[in-house]
Amino acid sequence: MSVRVRIAPSPTGDPHVGTAYIALFNLIFARHFQGKFILRIEDTDQSRSRPEYETNIFKALHWCGIEWDEGPDVGGPFGPYRQSERTDLYRKHAFELIEKGKAYKCFATPKELSDMRETAAVEGRRIGYDRRYRDLTQEEIKEREDAGQSYVVRLKMPLTGECVYEDAVKGRITCPWADVDDQVLLKSDGFPTYHLANVVDDRLMKISHVIRGDEWMTSTPKHIYLYEAFEWEAPIFMHMPLLLGKDGKKLSKRKNPTSIFYFRDSGYLPEALVNFLTLMGYSMQGEQEKYSLDEIIQSFDAKRIGVSGAFFDVQKLEWLNQKTLIESIPEDKLWERLQEWRFNPAFMQTLMPLAHTRIKTFGEFMQLCDFFFINDLKLTPEKLLPKDLVAETAANILQCVIWNLDAKEDWSGTALEPALHEIAEVFGVHFKKALIPLLFATIMGKQRGPPLFDSVTLLGKERTRVRLMQAIELLGSISNKKMDRLKKCWEKRDCREAI
Repeated sequence: MSVRVRIAPSPTGDPHVGTAYIALFNLIFARHFQGKFILRIEDTDQSRSRPEYETNIFKALHWCGIEWDEGPDVGGPFGPYRQSERTDLYRKHAFELIEKGKAYKCFATPKELSDMRETAAVEGRRIGYDRRYRDLTQEEIKEREDAGQSYVVRLKMPLTGECVYEDAVKGRITCPWADVDDQVLLKSDGFPTYHLANVVDDRLMKISHVIRGDEWMTSTPKHIYLYEAFEWEAPIFMHMPLLLGKDGKKLSKRKNPTSIFYFRDSGYLPEALVNFLTLMGYSMQGEQEKYSLDEIIQSFDAKRIGVSGAFFDVQKLEWLNQKTLIESIPEDKLWERLQEWRFNPAFMQTLMPLAHTRIKTFGEFMQLCDFFFINDLKLTPEKLLPKDLVAETAANILQCVIWNLDAKEDWSGTALEPALHEIAEVFGVHFKKALIPLLFATIMGKQRGPPLFDSVTLLGKERTRVRLMQAIELLGSISNKKMDRLKKCWEKRDCREAI
């Protein structure tokens, strides 16, 4: 068998360490078996996909040293490699399934779907689509289409029996067909869902092995049935262990630094991060924990892939980074590497206007600007809280800052200033006496420093976000129940009752 594997990230946000993690194991597998590694961009979510996010995926993976053989930027024999450029293919295949009786047009309205969820919740049933449009006659379908009713295309799943398949990591997996929804394949706007596009592309690109995270296991029966419906041979599935946060749950950007750029901008070595990520899903023979990508490629054995989730332990990453730094960077090259990271003329030149009128001696420069170069700000709740602002309110405010900037898709200081004015009004607190001191301490670890909003722009989105999350955690964090309540208050733009 000719080995062909792929990753298919969506350009809908910051490049996640989970993307690098799965990309690494696809790359390792391909290189070990002299196969091909493909990068495909799944950009069918038109409301959230952005060209700049796609560019960031390329930049982040290149920084990690991950290179691909085929993709939207390098081409290849099975292009195009962006799903938005392949929509005609998906529509063709969706209607082929309708003709075979394996899929159907569903005319359920948003109101009907909402009612289905409410009814299922009241009756204690599994929440999902109730298949009410599954068996319409051709006359009924034509009547609705003639009336201009929009529809989606759904897969007609079996109602009895079981899906049984062999996962190359997990072993034999069984799932009752009755537990699988009639999945939407084609949305009303003509764009495919992940499920249809994923299967069609994997088939047409001759993917031999699908190596992806555990979270996709619930989708695998749908994909296997799609292969059966098209009368295609399915690839071999390999589901990698999930990356877990310290709370034992899936690594989430709400509680953890997850952007690859955060680790890059914080001064981690790419080879150390790559080494660390491979440790998350794989164990080398013996006690070896530090090794190169080439070493794992040469000795790779799929039997050594883990089954249970792996904790993303930042302290372990720091240990590994230090070990890599000491062993791979000679003393006479250390300053050169530090200059490449942050002490380069381009970065320092942007910093000078912020410091120029705020230092009396050169010796005060690092005291003023240390927070641009360090991550451990030595914060305490006392440092964070200005007079008359309690910890819970401060945590709620910082969470709303995150939501506000995320919604704007702009984490610059230019966006932060009006966001804070809005939040001051929403919470009924003083802008200068409460919010500015809170943000100064959160971002800089002190109450005085360079201009706040210019500093946020220079610090960057990833590190700013993590500092907001760390401050929230230090202030006592926000429970899921309180988070839901806060979210509702924020959407109404009245958070006084959440204080």
